[in-house]
Amino acid sequence: MTTLAHDPVTPTSMRQAMSAFASGITVITSLDDDGPTGFTCQSFASVSLEPPLVLFCVQAHSESGARVRRSGRFTAHVLGHRQEEMCRRFAARTQHRFEGSGWRPSVIGTPALPGVLARVHAEVEREVDAGDHTVVLGRVVALDGPQGGRPLLFYRGGFGLSGAVDPVDLRCGWE
Repeated sequence: MTTLAHDPVTPTSMRQAMSAFASGITVITSLDDDGPTGFTCQSFASVSLEPPLVLFCVQAHSESGARVRRSGRFTAHVLGHRQEEMCRRFAARTQHRFEGSGWRPSVIGTPALPGVLARVHAEVEREVDAGDHTVVLGRVVALDGPQGGRPLLFYRGGFGLSGAVDPVDLRCGWE
């Protein structure tokens, strides 16, 4: 067996390589005894149609992520191409993400943000430790949408497919 020599994989090289994969952007929200919580997340995916399952990944030390997981339910909001401000708001290190957002309770009691392309409402089914992140598997219990419009895409550290013009840190639930 031949071993190929290569540079070690570092967090920086991993982030640079993965930036070539364009992804949609979601905001994950929940509600607990302390009020609404949420964060921007680009690591969201459909897992299964039968049963209906989705997953998201959140930084293991994220307080917002821990609150979502403890609450046992969440709503994933698929952002549209004109919702960059909402993306940035929920990616920021602030406790005031919901101020002026116009949220209302969803069908499962989680915060539902207005104007998104789709909402996926789920109950936490399982969690898996995965390095510096936690993978959260959710059983889908309700759906809103899809609405018309183009998605907000994240590619090469920026918004849209043109590449990094204004790099953004979208580490899921990073506070």
